[in-house]
This record gives sequence, structure tokens and C-alpha cells, in this order.
Amino acid sequence: MMHGSPPAQALNQAVPDPSPELLARASSLRRHAIDLAQCTDQQRQEALRAMADALEQQREAILSANQQDRQAAEQEQLAPALLSRLKLDGAKLDGAIAGIRQLAQLPDPLAQRQVHRALDEGLVLERISVPLGVVGVIFEARPDAVMQIAALAIRSGNGAILKGGREANRSCSAILEALQQGLARSAVHPDVLTLLTSREESLALLKLDGLVDLIIPRGSNALVQFIQDNTRIPVLGHADGICHLYVDSQVDLDQAVAVAVDSKAQYPAACNAIETLLLHKKIAPAFLAAARPAFAEAGVELRGDDAAMALGVSQPASDDDWATEYLDLVLSIRVVESMDQALDHIARYSSRHTEVICTTNTETAERFLARVDSAGVYQNCSSRFADGFRYGFGAEVGISTQTLPPRGPVGLEGLVTYRYRLRGDGHIAADYASGARQFTHQNLPL
Repeated sequence: MMHGSPPAQALNQAVPDPSPELLARASSLRRHAIDLAQCTDQQRQEALRAMADALEQQREAILSANQQDRQAAEQEQLAPALLSRLKLDGAKLDGAIAGIRQLAQLPDPLAQRQVHRALDEGLVLERISVPLGVVGVIFEARPDAVMQIAALAIRSGNGAILKGGREANRSCSAILEALQQGLARSAVHPDVLTLLTSREESLALLKLDGLVDLIIPRGSNALVQFIQDNTRIPVLGHADGICHLYVDSQVDLDQAVAVAVDSKAQYPAACNAIETLLLHKKIAPAFLAAARPAFAEAGVELRGDDAAMALGVSQPASDDDWATEYLDLVLSIRVVESMDQALDHIARYSSRHTEVICTTNTETAERFLARVDSAGVYQNCSSRFADGFRYGFGAEVGISTQTLPPRGPVGLEGLVTYRYRLRGDGHIAADYASGARQFTHQNLPL
């Protein structure tokens, strides 16, 4: 999904042991996280509102810090996709603040009773949702990720250790300072959030097992693989976003063109933008006749297979193009004989993020939705909807493309686990082993 923290050249380094200072910070943060887990729903809601207020109050300082980061990044000739993600303007900041306030209004994910069962008279089992503890999140240029992750952590009762890319240090520091100022006016200790600023610290984070409960890397395949190979802490990984849109032979042509252009061009640097367009051969001529001018107007470079080039696509697509996440205004196009061929292509090249079908045939749509094994599978709508805020989660810590849950945009539900509580009255296992007592396993109201 994102690239750059730590940078690729750092991935060959040995993972250093945490410094005494980092160990002390992580230990302190874990103690504050335990206290946070005891806060009431109302206290955590009030903490989020205070964080949102502080971001508004520090608006100018945050935007100024981001402007400095962007100027430095331009001088260093940072990749266009990263420059796009690094940008934090007033509209993005307003959106992040609105997301925090929306998150505060969502139902409390904690202390939810999921199982309530009498194993026998007087022996009652409950399963209750609880925080994970402390999450470590390594991400790149996007400074708005600091706000999203911090808000999700506080709402779900977790501490958070955050590591943004070097290119966003000023922005991330200004944002965290504001968030901590907000927390200082609440029941939550400000040091339940901390920001790592050096490459050494981000690498040493991988050795904080016992202090950190989950690591979420938001970066390249190489970054995710490196982290998985170098830590004993559970990792929630998401790397590339190679998303596809398949246009079926039976389709509303105008609708399909609009969905395709939005899926590619609305924000091409996002992991949920499509990188490959698959066209049924029966619709390809009409679709490309209508879509090529629309893509040209949006500034999209088209690369096609032989069949697509015969229909007016000017640039050839190589084998590598089908496996490339461009994060840019580039789109590969392949003409397929059937939906089965489209499904085979997706199975081979997809990163299991989000795939879309445009069709008016209900049976075809249902088959596509059932057959494609990605975190998100859509019909007749833009791939850009794969987002925690748009799903109503308030925000997301990232997108998970693994099969086990959490999957897709990871919001509050991905940051809680559960605990079994069993209350008895002198019950002993020997009585059940001997047959003196019997389990009843009677489900009780939740």
C-alpha cells in the first residue's frame, strides 16, 4: 500500500536491540495503556473530542509543518505518489478531524458480552471484548494516518507507538503534539501515544515483544516481509494494492466508464485505485471508444495488450505491468474472452485487496462476487470505496489483505480481542470427570 518507512535500504540492516530510553518509553506507555483500558466509554469519547478540538486549535502549526515537509521532499525529488500522500491541506485536516468526531459516536467496542453461558448451576462463562494492549504502526508519508491511528487506538482502549516516514517527521510531530495536548485535558494520559522518529527506533520496535501486542506495517511488500521475518510480535500485513475492474459484456456503458475513471483517477496514489482494467471482448470496442477520451481528460496513460492496442490504446503493456501497483495515472488494459479468463487473471495477479465487476446481469455479478477471493469485491461501484471512513468505521489503521480476520479496512473491531471470564462457587473439575456433576451448557441472554 505504502512505501518508505523504514526505507528499502534499511531492510538489509540487522535489527538493533531497543535502547534503554526506548524500553523505558514503551514500558511507561504500556502502563498508561492498562489505565486507558479501565476508562469508561464516556471518558474515551471525551478524549477523542478533546483530540479533535486540539487539532483545530493547532491547525496553522500543523499545516505549516506539512508545508515544510513537502518543500523538503520536493527538493529531495520524492516519488510523485509519496508527494501526493505527504500533502496535508485544510480539506484533508478537516476530514481527519471529522473522522475523529464520528469515531467518538460509534458504539463502544469494549466490554461487549459475546458469550453468556451457564456451564452448570452457579458456573457461568462470559466472553467479553477487551483491548489488545499496545499496537505499533509503521507507515510512510501520510501524516493523516497519525490522526486516524491515534483516534482508533484511544477509542478501542489501546496504547499506540507510531512511526511515520522520515519525509513526514515535522507533520507527524506537530500532529502528535496537538493530540497529546488534547489528551492532557481528558482522563487519558497523553503518553499513551508516542512517536518514533529515527530508523534505529523503528527497527528496534520489532524487538519490543512483551511490550507491544501487534505491529501493523503500512508499506511495500519488502517492508512487510522484513517485519514478519524479524519480529516475534504478531503482524497484520498489507502490502501492494493491485486492484482490478472487469467490464462484462452486459453492462450500462456510461455507468461503467464513470466507475472505471473514478476507480483510477479520483486519487491514483491510493492502494484502492485500480491498476488493471479487464474488458470482455464483446464490449471492448464500444467501451474503449467512450472511455479513451474520458481517461485522456483525466490524464491517465493507457497500456494495453494486442487486442486493446488494436482498439486504439497507444502504449503496449508488458508482462510486468499486470503485476505492478503504479500509484499513478497509469492503467493496464487487457481484453478477455470470457469472465472465466478475467477470473483467472485476477487470481494470478491480484493482491487480494479490492476487485470490481461492472455488469447488469445479476447472475454474472453473483458468480463474480462469490468466486473472487479478495478483501473487497464490488459490483457497479468504484474501488475507491474500500476505506474505513467510507465504510462508517470512523477511520482505519490500515487495510488487511490476509484471509484470517480482520480483513479489509481495519477499524475498531480489528483492535480488540476478547477474554473469557468464569464465575463459580467452589466448582472443581474432578466432580465432572467422575460423573458426580454434569455440564448443562445453557445459553443465557447476552
